[in-house]
Amino acid sequence: MSIAESVLPETRQFISGNMAVAQAARDANVKVAAAYPGTPSTEILEYVAGFPEIYSEWSINEKVSLEVAIGASMAGSRALCAMKHVGMNVASDAFMTQTLIGAVGGLVIVVADDVGLSSSQNEQDSRYWGRFAHLPVLEPSDAQEAYDFTRAAFALSEQYEVPVIVRLTTRICHVKGVVVNKEAESHETRGFVKDPSRLVMVPGNAKGRIPKMMARDLALKACSEENDLNIIESGTDTEVGFITSGAAYFHVKEAFPDAPVLKLGFSHPAPIEKIRAFSQTVEKLVVIEEVEPLLETELRAANIEVYGKDIVPKIGELSPPVIQPAINNLLGKAGEYNNIIPAQNIFPRPPTMCVACPHLGIYYCLSHIKNTIIAGDIGCYTLGAGHPWNALDTCISMGASLSVAQGIDKGRGESDQNKNVLAVIGDSTFLHMGMQGLLDITYNKGNVTILLLDNRAVGMTGGQNAPSSGINLQGQETSQVDFRKLCEALGVKPERIREVNPYEMPTLFKALREEVKIKEPSVIITNQPCVLTERYSKLPPLKVDDDKCTGCGNCLDVGCPAITVTRRETVIKPNGKEKELAFVQIDTAACTGCDLCTKPCAPDAIIPARNISCDQLTNAVEVK
Repeated sequence: MSIAESVLPETRQFISGNMAVAQAARDANVKVAAAYPGTPSTEILEYVAGFPEIYSEWSINEKVSLEVAIGASMAGSRALCAMKHVGMNVASDAFMTQTLIGAVGGLVIVVADDVGLSSSQNEQDSRYWGRFAHLPVLEPSDAQEAYDFTRAAFALSEQYEVPVIVRLTTRICHVKGVVVNKEAESHETRGFVKDPSRLVMVPGNAKGRIPKMMARDLALKACSEENDLNIIESGTDTEVGFITSGAAYFHVKEAFPDAPVLKLGFSHPAPIEKIRAFSQTVEKLVVIEEVEPLLETELRAANIEVYGKDIVPKIGELSPPVIQPAINNLLGKAGEYNNIIPAQNIFPRPPTMCVACPHLGIYYCLSHIKNTIIAGDIGCYTLGAGHPWNALDTCISMGASLSVAQGIDKGRGESDQNKNVLAVIGDSTFLHMGMQGLLDITYNKGNVTILLLDNRAVGMTGGQNAPSSGINLQGQETSQVDFRKLCEALGVKPERIREVNPYEMPTLFKALREEVKIKEPSVIITNQPCVLTERYSKLPPLKVDDDKCTGCGNCLDVGCPAITVTRRETVIKPNGKEKELAFVQIDTAACTGCDLCTKPCAPDAIIPARNISCDQLTNAVEVK
């Protein structure tokens, strides 16, 4: 089923928060939507792309996506921009100026925080941006509210001429619920009106906008006090009352169903006086917020007695098994759990790359490159830091590998003088924020080898198209970036740019060993597609010949999850040392015949599985 078919307009649907935001954009008559893929926000734009009446694009990064939305708002159209929390850091330059300009057509920025760090390098709280930029923040608690609040955000944006943040979390983005759509509204695009004193943010004009921003703050604060998105729910047990927002609201209701709750949908500016009045109705007031003590700090500053991060954790989701013992301890009821079942420890499943991923051979080679410091980046290839490769030494943020590598090169001490410095970066990450790092290396005469992994997709977030694929969000053919020419334009000598098939490990290994020895910038481009995209072509599967397998375990160092150990043995070598043997098998139902595992197999025990029967293949699929 296509995305367009999956989001046909209905009045009542069982959908996720991300899809609800997309439908709200359609029903609010949004004209432009832009984003950069990032879990947990990725699907918002994928769903929006199913509505042909909305222009939608995968932008090159979050800053560009916000600027596209800003331009549409300046033209008088409603515009939506979506990103994950770390993407807001990238967009913040334009964001912090736009707060002075405000909005013409409704401008809504949907930010998805990864509470619990499911797939992110930090757990920042995007509610800070509302305080920092003097913008209102709305926080839905479920899919229905994701729809309702997004539509309300456009009305609020136009009423107060201000960009509005809709803050989601991973749970809101991905958990499904019943959503009732409301009648679509019309919105007339007013057209671009020249107004340099507002739209040209030179210092003199910016100073004139600051008083307007301050006046807007006061108006928004008054609005928050009376807004019906902030709801008081009375309870029969007033021993403790809660102030909460987002997904934490349902956790509170599950853990303490009889307690009074002030649920903040319009969470910034906070309705301080409404909270003050609510605090007088309960014996103890507790703020349950994910993840930083923002509201708690504001309430303490307003001289409202409140509990918060002094009793509940400062990291992760505040689920019922977390909240309940903390509150019971506060109330002197330790040990009472009201039938909330604590989360059970389960066998950990470490993340790994896909079967036949083109990065597997790359990291096998990198794990065998000695005397080299390897700077990593954000993407599927970040997994190269783990077992069995252990082939990354740093990972900071998107595009940082090249700049960090440059810093390592220029900051090296005596002990690192003879070490090689290598940076690993993916194609979409390179285009997102890595090009500047390469230009910095060439301009400042760095001694860094760059391994540019071109799998022609934004692999980590689901294989979305990027400029490296030559296909846009709508599946249309478009210009495809030529990395060789791009790297040359950024200052790399043509003879120092090599293109290698990562499945040809001997060739790749030779290229790596040669290029790291060159005392100037060089780039090795790998050129095979992500295995989860339609551009990848499978080959016949392989299997292990049990009679030939010696248990050397070399194939396991490739890291392919289709290879599993069937038994282990410990033997004594002639020199008296113990050696562990690992005998393996290949899941032929998963194997795509990429041939990587045959390269390190000394006894040639991995062979084509052409003689596998249909029954065996069926059984393999069923077992898997």
